[in-house]
Amino acid sequence: MAESLTVYTERLQDLARDLGLDWYPVEFEVVPPSFMMEVAVYGLPVRMPHWSFGVRYVYQLVQHRMGHSRIFEVVFPGNPGHAYLANNNSLTENTLVVAHVLGHADFARNNALFRRCQEQVGQHVVEQAAERARRIEQAIEAHGRERVEAVLDAALALEHHVDVDQALARAPYPTCAPRQRETPPPDPFRSRFGHLPGTIPPKAEPDLIAPRCPPRPEYDLLWFIARYAPELEDWARDIFLAVREESFYFYPVFACNVMNEGWASYWHARLLREARFLSEEIYLDAMKAHSDVVRPVAGDQQVALQLNPYHLGFSIWDRIVEAHGLETARRIMGEEDDFGFVRNYLDDELAEELGLFTFDARADGEIKVAGRDIRQVREAILAPRFNFGAPRVAVSELQRDGTLVLRHDHATDGRGLDLDRARKVLEYVHRVWQRPVRIFTVDGRGQEIAVERAA
Repeated sequence: MAESLTVYTERLQDLARDLGLDWYPVEFEVVPPSFMMEVAVYGLPVRMPHWSFGVRYVYQLVQHRMGHSRIFEVVFPGNPGHAYLANNNSLTENTLVVAHVLGHADFARNNALFRRCQEQVGQHVVEQAAERARRIEQAIEAHGRERVEAVLDAALALEHHVDVDQALARAPYPTCAPRQRETPPPDPFRSRFGHLPGTIPPKAEPDLIAPRCPPRPEYDLLWFIARYAPELEDWARDIFLAVREESFYFYPVFACNVMNEGWASYWHARLLREARFLSEEIYLDAMKAHSDVVRPVAGDQQVALQLNPYHLGFSIWDRIVEAHGLETARRIMGEEDDFGFVRNYLDDELAEELGLFTFDARADGEIKVAGRDIRQVREAILAPRFNFGAPRVAVSELQRDGTLVLRHDHATDGRGLDLDRARKVLEYVHRVWQRPVRIFTVDGRGQEIAVERAA
């Protein structure tokens, strides 16, 4: 099978180039399904060690064994890109996967958001992640697993709280110098006898008002803590910045999920359709697999309460190409993310055709269709994608005593925080900030409340 797949891969790449796709080289590797699951859960082939990835792995393993999840491929954009295919896939399935990966690779090289984030992070993310993992292992050896894990707890609890509209390499605020560790208390003798009897002590300087820090709401919590935490050591700062860098890398994958999966699905279907070198059996089986990938619901269900991004993205791209041509589709692919893509190109007609609707789920399990208004449908699709799906929280003030004040943008999120989870995150942050940490949000009645970790 491996030899046939190699031949098909080369010929599919030639066909893709003839059809106008443009991508960085992709290194394909066929691996066991257990490795595929590890890569999918950790997000990278080698990544910083942390207990939370083990929890995710167990969850994914349970889903897989219950038949709710199967991983056909994992792709990492870069130059070169890396694609992992499961060795228990059939030749037909891996042929489809190769065509699908070529669509992803074309998207990653030519989409503006992907390109901007990758240029800042660097094109060799797999190798860079391995180097970061090595540095963290060295920190564990030097400072102990418990101390390093406490820093990783805090950094990974905040991994979605970055601001990709700011540069990855940011200078500190010009009016807000980074906090330094407190200096030792003064020598009592020097304090008492700093001035001899009969001498005139120097005139005290006026008490100037310190500039506000931060000067505006700061949504990049990882950057702010790495830069301004008063007691953070260099190795711990390095961990915060490493987690932040990886979040910059993953953001386009998250923010372009519908577009990216739809584009890859459109191209795997087209490549297979035009690949005259495939046997009739391989072609028919591959198109059957394609239908399974882009179907709106799983199994024999007639209604789905979760969106299949492959199905939605493929349907929108197919309509765009049919109505406006491939050149227009490539321009849209280069310029948009999911927010512009869904709002601009999912219309009433297509939503009706796809059977899209909003629904209300009650605490007792009852579910009711809420409506089919296209604006509400669009926003329901996009809401989980905003800000990595995490609450929008900003540093609003660094007080003179070192208290870190956070404020939840509940108006944008349209909800309050999960208070139990917020308290746990504040506990993690407090360990590295080592000063009081306070966050303002709203309760179930919309009244402002504060959650604090002071000691």
